[in-house]
Amino acid sequence: MSSSFLPYGRQSVTDDDVAAVVAALRSDWLTTGPEVTAFEADISAWAGGAGVATVSNGTAALHVAYAAAGVGPGDEVIVPPMTFVATASSAVALGARVVFADVEEETFTLDPAAVAAATTGRTKVVAAVDYAGHPADYDALRAALDGSDALLLADAAHSIGATYRGRPVGSLADLTTFSFFPTKNLTTAEGGAVATTDARLLTRARRFRNIGLVREPDELRWPDEGGWHQEVHEFGLNYRLPDVLCALGRSQLRRLDAFLARRAELVARYDEALAELPGVLVPGRRDWAAPAWHLYPIRVLDGRRREIYERMRAAGIGVQVNYIPAHWHPAFADLGYRRGSYPVAEAFYAQQLSLPLYPGLRDADQERVIDALAAALRGTSLRSAA
Repeated sequence: MSSSFLPYGRQSVTDDDVAAVVAALRSDWLTTGPEVTAFEADISAWAGGAGVATVSNGTAALHVAYAAAGVGPGDEVIVPPMTFVATASSAVALGARVVFADVEEETFTLDPAAVAAATTGRTKVVAAVDYAGHPADYDALRAALDGSDALLLADAAHSIGATYRGRPVGSLADLTTFSFFPTKNLTTAEGGAVATTDARLLTRARRFRNIGLVREPDELRWPDEGGWHQEVHEFGLNYRLPDVLCALGRSQLRRLDAFLARRAELVARYDEALAELPGVLVPGRRDWAAPAWHLYPIRVLDGRRREIYERMRAAGIGVQVNYIPAHWHPAFADLGYRRGSYPVAEAFYAQQLSLPLYPGLRDADQERVIDALAAALRGTSLRSAA
């Protein structure tokens, strides 16, 4: 049995990835060149043909998407508590008020009934999160917004390559955001993207990620002073993703099918091995979804999550908890949000534990994870042997 530490997630980088980056470094472009355009087209092919704007990271993608939607002071943005805090904090950064809505049992994605109850005339965006790579119920969320002008956003940081009722993530909401952090289903080291089928939203997203600059001759407000002329009509930020990292993303994207297949294989092995293991529940899924499986989130019963976390870590297994409910963070507590407000999400958090899951995880490594979990649940020690 290996003595190495097994992380809960890990990038998969090959010689082809390295060669792609080196080629970009040796080109005439390091940033905002042909690799950006090509990577956006490659992502679009996975997102049902939606237009794509690449950005510097997944949080930037959320900020850009909210800005493209026109979110600002006085607006409300509905967010599930079971998400990384950036889904909420990036809306607050634009002056919006976050309204949390609870999640569904089984998938722990945004509950359409809770959304319907939380929607008001001030709701600007409803942000669904494809938790662990399982798509939210987008048709039901659309129905919940019937009569509202709110836009639907898919936080698909976990779910590129997943499908919902046969339709690809990226084509299901008005705006979709992706993350390409190293633990995600493909990586650009840091990076993200915004996808939309609305040309107006795409233009706004691309401008916001590029300082808000306007160069199109027919949209300039002042006389063209020369080839250098550009204007800022609405403030934006520099969230551009450079050519070098887009080259890495393009190389990674060529293997996304293989990454997804290996993740699904590992999930099936976990499901079989843990189905009858007392004290844990395996993740649920709906028959209309083909998840991308960014995480494998088990539930540890009987109040033992922290104990099992510590035992697994001591055995060299890098389990993780994803995530502290967003409204529990002190920044939100200081704004008046209170624990106990969203019982499904909070009960899930109290049990949630992510087991290692990434394409490079070997079968033998996975068996080590399973053995360590069984030993931890028995209350015995299973430390790695050299």
